Amino acid sequence: MDRAGNSRRRFLAACGAALGASTAGCAYAPQSTASDATANEQPTQTPAEEALPDSDASYTQAYRNTVESVVEIRVKTASGSFGQGSGFVYDDRHLVTNQHVVDGASDVHVRFHDGGWQRADLAGADVYSDLAVLEIRDRPDSASPVSLVESDPAIGTEVIAIGNPFGYTGSVSAGIVSGVDRTLPAANGFSIPDAIQTDAAVNPGNSGGPLVTLDGDGVGVINAGSGDNIGFAISAPLINRVAPSLVARGSYDHSYMGVRLMSVTPLVADANDLDRALGVYIDDVLSGSPSDGVLQGSDGQTTIDGQQVPTGGDVITRLDDTPVPTRQALSSFLALETSPGSTVSVELQRDGSRQTVELTLGSRPEP
Repeated sequence: MDRAGNSRRRFLAACGAALGASTAGCAYAPQSTASDATANEQPTQTPAEEALPDSDASYTQAYRNTVESVVEIRVKTASGSFGQGSGFVYDDRHLVTNQHVVDGASDVHVRFHDGGWQRADLAGADVYSDLAVLEIRDRPDSASPVSLVESDPAIGTEVIAIGNPFGYTGSVSAGIVSGVDRTLPAANGFSIPDAIQTDAAVNPGNSGGPLVTLDGDGVGVINAGSGDNIGFAISAPLINRVAPSLVARGSYDHSYMGVRLMSVTPLVADANDLDRALGVYIDDVLSGSPSDGVLQGSDGQTTIDGQQVPTGGDVITRLDDTPVPTRQALSSFLALETSPGSTVSVELQRDGSRQTVELTLGSRPEP
């Protein structure tokens, strides 16, 4: 059975929902042949050997400044299937890619823009951020680390995505940053916070490649595309938090509250006598979690316009000095500003009054 072909069909089937893009869908090529399955074959789509024409175009320069730092990744799994994706240079010996690109890999090979295949070792992976780091032994001098920004780019920033869609190596697509602070699905019902949204074309094989500004600064690592002019990237600020830990010890510990959250919709606000539909509603507090005995979940429900709406839960409005008007804002604060063991001040509304409680965060459980 052509697993790669089936993967493409599954990917296209998922394109209808913007946030339903399958992270696994970007890892596999749409076709598989005997030569594709051999990581040591000569390139089938090689860059032109002759010099490219001179150009002062900003997109051209951004591409030329980055493409030699981007790799094609070929993966063989224990079951004998093959996948592909992209990655880019993080430091002298390491590459960044997506966890889903190398998930289940028994053998990983990478190829730089102008070179041959070489074996890579998995240094670390984190399913909750969909990030992985590979260790290599031979980095070309021309392949310099991609500089990652410290904060999210402005919406409207021009960007390019470089990778290997459908096996076409060294491809580039252009667009803008069309949204920030998005959330993407992760394991065990958790989400990946602070994702970057772009309208640059993203297809299977782009996963793990960089999304960069026209100045060559990395704003994220491509994670998924929906096929409707919406693609997503794991943000550079989250990479800056996770990747050093993956290099140093192979894993990363995420902060954990132990609650089930809901957005404060107009219905939730009406049911709980809130002045504004703003903040994050605590629907449930998990037994034995860091929030057990500190935060309060739903203790009842009511019917509004024929819908059952929970009542009695805390509504979080601020963590430390940071407003959290949405679930996305709360998740981004936990991911980017805290670590397991941190104690945060939680400003909330409970039973009609404002309160502040102290919460010591734990570590998110293993997937």
